Parts: sequence; structure tokens; C-alpha cells
Amino acid sequence: MMLLGLVIHSSVTYGVLDYGNDWPLKDPNSTHLINDFIVYFIHSFRMPIFFVVAGFFGALLFYERSPLRMIKNRASRIVLPFFVFVLILTPFLTFGFSYTKLVFNQQEDAFETALSYLSGPQGFIPHITYHLWFLYYLAWISLVSVGLAFFLKKAPLVTNWISRGFNWVFVKPGLRIFVFAIFTSLVYCVMGVSNVETSTSFIPDINTFIFYFFFYLIGWILFKSKHLLSSFMRLDWLCALLGFLILILKFFMPSPLAFEVNIIANSIVVWLLIFGITGLFIRYGSKHSSVMRYLSDSSYWVYLVHLFFTALIPSFIVDWLLPSTIKFLFVLLSTSVFCYLSYHYLVRNTFIGHFLNGKRYSRKLSDIK
Repeated sequence: MMLLGLVIHSSVTYGVLDYGNDWPLKDPNSTHLINDFIVYFIHSFRMPIFFVVAGFFGALLFYERSPLRMIKNRASRIVLPFFVFVLILTPFLTFGFSYTKLVFNQQEDAFETALSYLSGPQGFIPHITYHLWFLYYLAWISLVSVGLAFFLKKAPLVTNWISRGFNWVFVKPGLRIFVFAIFTSLVYCVMGVSNVETSTSFIPDINTFIFYFFFYLIGWILFKSKHLLSSFMRLDWLCALLGFLILILKFFMPSPLAFEVNIIANSIVVWLLIFGITGLFIRYGSKHSSVMRYLSDSSYWVYLVHLFFTALIPSFIVDWLLPSTIKFLFVLLSTSVFCYLSYHYLVRNTFIGHFLNGKRYSRKLSDIK
């Protein structure tokens, strides 16, 4: 899910739709609606799945290690990397976005102008969380979940009732889509919106918190029912394909859906894709693979540093007479090359890798167990 961020941020520059301040870059020569659909499709499930998984492993740390070890783990793996990298990356991202935007606007002194933004302290002080917003909210959600877990420890009857009800619903593929979609619709209604936009402000956005905390809690409860994980594979292909088809219909509709219908559709789609995609990963990705383990180990670093490249590289190819999708793929491929080369030689077996992942890994695939 983290690596899909590279796909989103590589394609969004070549989309037709206006994303405002969320993504101010738009190639003036090459755009296509299919690139917007790529963003739309991935955005519909990526972060909900991420927070479900985060909740699952948060509960694992809390119950199988200890609450104190969970807090220490979350502090060292989430809070510290967030503060360190938001400080390190801010000047790079300030320059990257500024330079590319100036190039797109055909400003002749783009490099000097973009560099001037770093002439004072303002270019080095983080004003937003950029793409690290999910770490920011995950830290807050983890803190609140620990407090809630301590509180519910004193109410075993409530937790047992929740667990039994969850188990009963979870093993029935059709029912679990229906029930979870109802709860998700209620969350949307409480927030008063049909879509949750990404908030990069340091002031926590209540809707962003509520929305992803809901998926985190589902993952937390799922840990108590981890013996049912194999049931994700029931109708996994059908769920994934049906969710994908509904998204196609929604995206290419000539007129937007009514508010209530949009809420229901979004709620059904997100759970179709959560169960479908997770089921497919359990089905085909559960066996040991050195390559998959390497990709997993590298995903944190790759996600942290990729945004600079996806913002800067489009400025170098703006005048290439190529279709937008080819440009998008070029940005994605070149970003991946830079990110993985830097990970392999500068991170994997160094103190940076230890800082992010808790240990240093051998660079040899044959050493991966």
C-alpha cells in the first residue's frame, strides 16, 4: 500500500482534473483522464487497507508484546521518523515543487527562483506534513487506541460480545460487506461528507481522524479473530473485480451521484476492495519470497523519499512529445530506480535502515530468511 504512493504521485501530474493545493503540478502539454482514474482507483482503497493492517499489528504489539513495548515501538517507528524526515525533506520538496511549477509556467529563471525560496528559514521550516500525513495521524490514532484498549480491558463482557459478533459476521462474505458498509455509511453521515480529503495540516482534521480511526479499529478487532484471516480468500476475486467495476461506473458517469447514494456506493466499494485485495494477497503472497521481503523492507524508505523525485522529474520531460501515460510511466520507473538504488546502498545495511526498521539487513537476497 505504501509503494502505491509512487504510482499515485507519478500519475497525478498527467491527469486532467484540478487537484488544487493538494497537487499543484499539471503538465501543460500531456494530460489524460485515464491518469485521473488511476489516482481515483488507488485512493479508494489504499489508505483504508493501510489503516486496517496498522490496527491489526498495533493490537499484536499491545496484546502479544506489552502495552509499553507497543508505545515504544510506535514512538521509534512512527513518531521519530515523522519528525526527522519532515524536517529533512521540507527544503527538498519546497525546491522540487517550486522548480517544476515554474518550468511548467515557462519561467526562464526557474532554477534561481526556486532556489531563492531556500534563502531564508521559511524554506526549511515545515508548514505542512506533505505525504507524511499518514504517519502523523497514525501516531495520534495509536495513542488513542492504547487508551481505549486499557479502558476496554476493564469491560471484558463488552469486548467478548464485540468479538463474538465480529466473528459471526466476518465468516459470511456477503453479510460482512453489507454490515461493514452500513457502519462506514454511518461514519460518513457523522462527518457530513461523502469523501475524505487528505489533510496535510499540523492541526488535526477531525474528519480525517474519525475516518481512518474507524478502519484502524476494524484491524484491531480483526487481530482478536486472526484465526479467520483465511476467510478473506472467500470470493476475493469477485469482490476485487466488482469493486473495480463499480468504480469505473462512478468515475465515468456523466453526472455525479446524489450525496446519500455516493456514501452508500463508496462504503460498499471500499469493503469490496479491502476484502478482495487483501484476500488476493493472502492467497498469492503468503509463501516466503526473498524479493517480496526485500520490497517490504524497502517500502518505508522508498515512500519517505519518493515525493521529491515525482515532483522534480516531470520538469525535465515537459517538452518531450510523448503521450501522458508514457511520461507517467517514465516518472514512475525513474523514481523507483533512484529510490531503490539509494535504499540498497545507503539505507539497507546502515544506521538509517536500523532507524527505520529496527535492524540492519544484508544486501544479499540469499541472506533473507
